[in-house]
Amino acid sequence: MKVLMWHVHGAWATAFVHGRHEVLVPLTPDRGPDGRGLPATYAWPASARAVSPGELAQEQFDVVVLQRTEEIDLLRLWCGLRAGVDVPAVFVEHNAPLQPVASRHPLAEQSRIPIVHVTHFNALMWDNGRARTEVIEHGIPDPGARYRGTLPRAAVVVNEPLRRGRVTGTDLLSTVADSAAVDVFGIGTAALTTSAHRHKILGHGDIAHDPLLDLVAGRRVYVHLCRWTSLGLSLLEAMAMGMPVVGLSTTAAPESLAASAAVLTNDPHVLRSALREYLNDDAAAEAAGRRNRSAVLSRFSLERFQTDWDRVLKEVL
Repeated sequence: MKVLMWHVHGAWATAFVHGRHEVLVPLTPDRGPDGRGLPATYAWPASARAVSPGELAQEQFDVVVLQRTEEIDLLRLWCGLRAGVDVPAVFVEHNAPLQPVASRHPLAEQSRIPIVHVTHFNALMWDNGRARTEVIEHGIPDPGARYRGTLPRAAVVVNEPLRRGRVTGTDLLSTVADSAAVDVFGIGTAALTTSAHRHKILGHGDIAHDPLLDLVAGRRVYVHLCRWTSLGLSLLEAMAMGMPVVGLSTTAAPESLAASAAVLTNDPHVLRSALREYLNDDAAAEAAGRRNRSAVLSRFSLERFQTDWDRVLKEVL
């Protein structure tokens, strides 16, 4: 099957392009949101191919995987095709709604394009109207049991923490820093080093994916501070590497990680206590990490993810 898919979320897209399909990825000269092309920080297979808008107009593809409403207009502008009418389409909703319970999904008034949510929590919180909905939970390539934990520090992976602020728990980094030095990785994190607690909070910026995994695996514990986001793929990758996890018990995390040893809490005192335990007890950290790896690989395997997507894509054809 030949699939048109914009490059929006690198980690999710990496799992998708490792499936059994040829994937066309729009590329514009500015490599902006409408055409990022292939990523520089992830390794994608040859079955994923960058195409310009002009080249895309000459392609014959079977289905479109939409992730932003703007792509509906781009499809018509570049190819003269109407999503869900002239070509089958699905819409992946990566995000939890900004206004829980009261948020009407942009595709709620139509029934031609199914909405695929990445967590059951998101599907429940969005008002999907009369659109058909599916839930396909994340899948990740097994990064291997890389956990070493030799550095007695906490790791956080988050993009644009200063812009996103309380949504991603940026204000809680100081709470973590009361118990552990924190290394923060991701787009826009270098600026954190100049903020408060800079002696204990070190931002490393954006790093290529595989070296990033090795750096994170060297820290003693992974910390998940997001108040209101979808289930983070970086969190799942850390657990799959065999890391112990301490984080907030919010959105999809409590249900999705119930079989793991992740310490999920909304009490800062419990969070700090768990951090100190893992920093001071190597055996406890390793035992929790082993259980986390087993739980994540069982529920969030790449094979299950690809099988779910194969089914949905076949259903819309």
